Amino acid sequence: MSSTAGISFIGRSRWSVAANSLTVLRIAAAPVLAALVLSRNPWWLTFWFGWFLGATDVIDGRLARRASPTRVGAFLDPLADKVVVLLVGYALVVIGRFGWLPITLIAGRELAIMAYRSFWGRRGLAIPARTSAKYKTLIQGVALAAALCPPLDPHPWIADSLLWLAVAFTLYSGLQYAIDGRSALRRTGQR
Repeated sequence: MSSTAGISFIGRSRWSVAANSLTVLRIAAAPVLAALVLSRNPWWLTFWFGWFLGATDVIDGRLARRASPTRVGAFLDPLADKVVVLLVGYALVVIGRFGWLPITLIAGRELAIMAYRSFWGRRGLAIPARTSAKYKTLIQGVALAAALCPPLDPHPWIADSLLWLAVAFTLYSGLQYAIDGRSALRRTGQR
């Protein structure tokens, strides 16, 4: 955990504005992707639109690294990842492509960590993203992309295996945050 005292709220550089704008675009486009999944047509359009949203995540990350961190970006970027994963994940559940259990396990962890970060954020402490959480987001995206990839339709076990791997990474990174939080509490003496 680190103090957020020196972090700008929204940032003024063109890099931070561009990064935050792409993040907002990703949040706004997530329901469109979920609607495409629910309609199941055209499947290639759905697949490439999903890749487009994934690319905006990569690009906004690179832009954000050129700027100073902002509180808005630190909040919105992980939120955008969660919105995309959960909306598309549950859309895939609705059409019968994924089971409800793995997506619900992911949702539970994501909502718990969001509440955890919000709790500490109100107390002036930032919880930086762990490397394992970045891999978790990548594997979640790959699992969703595999479920949307038309050539993989005859091989659903590929997307299913990737989804369970994403669940494992998701729960593991959540456990790491909990351990980090306990360690920080011991150091700061807060409860």
